Amino acid sequence: MRLKFSSLTGFIAATALALVGITAKADQLDDIKKKGEIVFGVLGTDEPNSFVDPKTRGFIGYEIDIATAVAKKLGVKPVFKQLAVAARIPELQQGHVDVLAASLTHNKEREAQIDFGLTHFVTGSKVLVKKSSGIQNVADLAGKKVLTVKGGTQEPNLLRAVPTAEVVTFENTQQAFQALQQGKGIAYVNDESSLYNDVAKLGAKGGDYLILPQNLNVEPLALGIRKGETALKKAIDDTLRSLEASGDAEKLYEKWWGAQSKLKFAKRTFRFESDKVDG
Repeated sequence: MRLKFSSLTGFIAATALALVGITAKADQLDDIKKKGEIVFGVLGTDEPNSFVDPKTRGFIGYEIDIATAVAKKLGVKPVFKQLAVAARIPELQQGHVDVLAASLTHNKEREAQIDFGLTHFVTGSKVLVKKSSGIQNVADLAGKKVLTVKGGTQEPNLLRAVPTAEVVTFENTQQAFQALQQGKGIAYVNDESSLYNDVAKLGAKGGDYLILPQNLNVEPLALGIRKGETALKKAIDDTLRSLEASGDAEKLYEKWWGAQSKLKFAKRTFRFESDKVDG
């Protein structure tokens, strides 16, 4: 059956309007500006990236400061929603949060699910053991019970290095670290930064623990963004580049990670400049 020219024209026009509507709906940045707030999914348990201030009960930390800078750049209010590690990407994909600022490792596998902002921190997974365990290197974990958090990159990283390790996962890092202290496993795997922070919290008892020297992998951390939201990603990346250019990126690192911080990490060796990762 042939359509008359007028009908065909009307069909094309209606289709074009529908596509415009879809495009408009898909522009998350416009939606954020209209509602006047941007919702960040955060862990809230991973000091110093995001954790609860014992005085104000609000969220503070390195990634909280970065997220706040993004919100300021957009002219909207930052809102923080606490998430479990395993729930981060599903919560983003389902639209329950706008952006992830949740100690999220950027890797090739996750690029199939979400997009990422510029790398804003680089760390690595390491292993924490009690000195009395006799464990001296990662290979010693073969056949042993090792603890970590559910839904992170730590478990696959460990199993690549030690395929016979018996991995036990917990909902959050606090539970996993507590389980190590209680002797429920021989070792605990997490980001190096988190391990140093956990040991520091133990005070004098921290001397009973050892962080094994081997890195299981390199972990570039970045903000997570829903696939295809190019305008929002550009706004985030522009904010990060501005922080780098102004020197504020260095100040944030020194505040939360540097020589005057609780963790006293070495000098920063990365910049807010790339969203590319290896493997």
